[in-house]
Amino acid sequence: MAPPRIHVSDDPAGTVAELLAEIAHAGGSIVLTGGRTAGAAYVRAAELEPDWSQARVWWSDERCVAADDERSNYLLAERTLFRSLSVAPQVHRMRGELGPVAGAAAYASELPTEAYDLVFLGLGSDAHIASLFPVSPQLAERDRPVAGGPAGLDPFVDRISLTLPELLRSKRIVVLATGVDKAAAVARSFAGAPNDRYPGSLLQTGDATLDVVVDQAAHGDL
Repeated sequence: MAPPRIHVSDDPAGTVAELLAEIAHAGGSIVLTGGRTAGAAYVRAAELEPDWSQARVWWSDERCVAADDERSNYLLAERTLFRSLSVAPQVHRMRGELGPVAGAAAYASELPTEAYDLVFLGLGSDAHIASLFPVSPQLAERDRPVAGGPAGLDPFVDRISLTLPELLRSKRIVVLATGVDKAAAVARSFAGAPNDRYPGSLLQTGDATLDVVVDQAAHGDL
């Protein structure tokens, strides 16, 4: 069991950016996520460390859309991170265009055998992580490293996601959550015991170091 370490920051995206840049500089393996707050961290990380030549990146989840679709998590990273680097990392993209079943199977074959150095995640207002939504088939999966299934919120397109056991197969997990609309999810995920109704809380069930980076608004209910 890994109890969470809560970090309240006036600049949460910058705090995460420093960590991403540090791991990239060391040539580590990083799992990226989607979302506007993550995008802000990617912009800052590229400024801090423009050479990601020795790093390898994967994704926690992806929507089942093409890589150039505005809803794509890959496209977010391409625009906010990769285009600003002097040297890009080795990229392992989830092929959402294959659909949830074939896309999940294809991605499973690309995963590393060793532990990730860092898994970076956001937290939904319903406490979902990656595309592991409350009461979803992806959240219930324990035998496979990647699962496909329905979305739990808008946009309602199918998703591909690393499963909970795969996310926990990391040396360190960092969750970024900002804004008052995330305060209840932060409290439910990290101020109590693990509970399937709040997927974020299940990150406590592994051995990875668990850091939760929040602003004062998201910290409000703790």
